[in-house]
Amino acid sequence: MKTSLLQKILAQEDLNFLLTNRVPRIALTRFMGWYSQIRSPLLARLSIAVWRCFTDLDLSESPPQRYGSLHDCFTRPIRPEARPVDADPDGLCSPSDAIVGACGAVEGTRVFQAKGYPYELAELFGPNQDTTPFHDGVFVTLRLTSAMYHRFHAPQDLSVEHVTYLSGDTWNVNPIALQRVEKLFCRNERAVLNTRLARTGEPIAIVPVAAILVASLRLHFLDTLLHVRYRGPNEIPVQASFRKGEEMGWFQHGSTIIVFAPRGWTLCEGIANGARIRMGQPLLRPAVPPAR
Repeated sequence: MKTSLLQKILAQEDLNFLLTNRVPRIALTRFMGWYSQIRSPLLARLSIAVWRCFTDLDLSESPPQRYGSLHDCFTRPIRPEARPVDADPDGLCSPSDAIVGACGAVEGTRVFQAKGYPYELAELFGPNQDTTPFHDGVFVTLRLTSAMYHRFHAPQDLSVEHVTYLSGDTWNVNPIALQRVEKLFCRNERAVLNTRLARTGEPIAIVPVAAILVASLRLHFLDTLLHVRYRGPNEIPVQASFRKGEEMGWFQHGSTIIVFAPRGWTLCEGIANGARIRMGQPLLRPAVPPAR
């Protein structure tokens, strides 16, 4: 696609980091939360036009509509046929559209956000969570850009048993920031979704991580909207079940989802740093196929 002048400018790493991180991040995020909710089709059209200057925004997969606010565009649905869900009942599909970031084996309790930048599972999950099931397991980091489809879905038939919400900062989560800010994911606002697979009973953790301009995280099984002003409770018991591919929630802007599976799982073919993936495509599979 044709690259705009703004995109070329933002490709300069030092300038990109300065413009997207050395700014009042939380204040800008709160402002975006307010601004995006303004109900004005004209303002929405103008805002979308500006947005297109920075990204390759494609609205063709969404049902034709007149957006009443920028929020409506951020959280737009897409036609179901645009995202077929992998039919393998034993595998995990991608919960979202994304660019794959760091992925692979959890080294004991250590995970990498980028080469040379490790963090501990306990630092990401919070002090009250037992991370033992994911020691020596496998993980995949999925980065949603601002132009992508922002809703996320169940990677397999599962039940959500608990949510831990951790308030935090809103650093940008692009590769430039991940190579400069130590333990970035552990600093940012995030929610840890503890789930259990219906077929095997194995635990799977889904961790949506917010970023600059991400003004809210909507989980369909919670009445509370999670955002930078929310202060608790941090531990939220949940009883909710989802079928594979069923929508679980959305970000109000682009951000990151990290998926953790226990030992015995492996990356699907083609899942590697930098790969582009769509919701529903194969993500993780059992290293040894289960007996039928």
